Amino acid sequence: MKRNIIDSILLITLPLAISLAPACTAKAKANSNRPVRRPDHQPLDKTIRTITSSIDGRVGVAARILETGESVSFNPDERFPMQSVYKLPIGMTVLRLVDEGKFKLDQKIRIDPRDFIGPKQHSPIRDKNPAGVELSLLEVLRFAMSESDGTASDVLMKLCGGSEGVRAYLDEIQAPNIVVANTEKEIGLDNKTQYLNWATPVAAVEILGKLQSGKAISDAGRAVAMKFLIETKTGKNRLKALLPPGTIIAHKTGTSNTVDGVTAATNDIGIITLPDGRHLAIAVFVSDSKTDESGREGAIAKIARAIWNDMTAGSQGS
Repeated sequence: MKRNIIDSILLITLPLAISLAPACTAKAKANSNRPVRRPDHQPLDKTIRTITSSIDGRVGVAARILETGESVSFNPDERFPMQSVYKLPIGMTVLRLVDEGKFKLDQKIRIDPRDFIGPKQHSPIRDKNPAGVELSLLEVLRFAMSESDGTASDVLMKLCGGSEGVRAYLDEIQAPNIVVANTEKEIGLDNKTQYLNWATPVAAVEILGKLQSGKAISDAGRAVAMKFLIETKTGKNRLKALLPPGTIIAHKTGTSNTVDGVTAATNDIGIITLPDGRHLAIAVFVSDSKTDESGREGAIAKIARAIWNDMTAGSQGS
């Protein structure tokens, strides 16, 4: 690891890196990439189907205990528009470039008004700094990953070489079926463009697993990413809404506008730390839905809780 990475982030992230270190045995690690199904997951399958039946639209679910490979899914291989979920692979790409010494987290990045996304898109950076601003790369990452700032995401994508740079990174870490093709600004100009930036639920779980395992970026970079994902300000009514108080969840949401009564994307993916220290990677995508926001988000929350109940059955504190 290069010295500049340690100087920039280790002091602020080391406690988090230690607390979030993968809690798995050698045997569990060996099994983590081999999804398995238990016969007693059948009631969970039925519960998920019941919940999704309330949604007018498409729903995709994938979840896996990373240490053991136990999994459950519903439409896991369908393609869903990611919207801001795609800020996770973009952020991870930049952190890999920091690992390689191409950028420093404390270096200054100038953001000008020409970098701003459209006025109807979410960008605290634009709203707080109409004349532009200079921020550290670390702060731009925080805006993108914790606050889901579209301007920050576009700046990061430009730094890593555009969609081609992100694609090269995803190929390098062997993360197929995740496509980052367009900037937030481009997506904002044409509603159809969002469908070009897609992932399957199982692919989202795979990249979460690579993040948790440390196979995708360095330990220091992983600590930064996890810190910002835990601090996510969006999606309070989605994955985390019905989980027990104090549950640690590192997650990234994605949300589209509603056009002619149809919402293309209401998403949430994340890593949930279970009471026994295992990690549950989960992705829930709701697409092309006429169900109202509370119904879409409520379904995501209910699915997450149902999976939590099943995966923690019999363990203390579940």
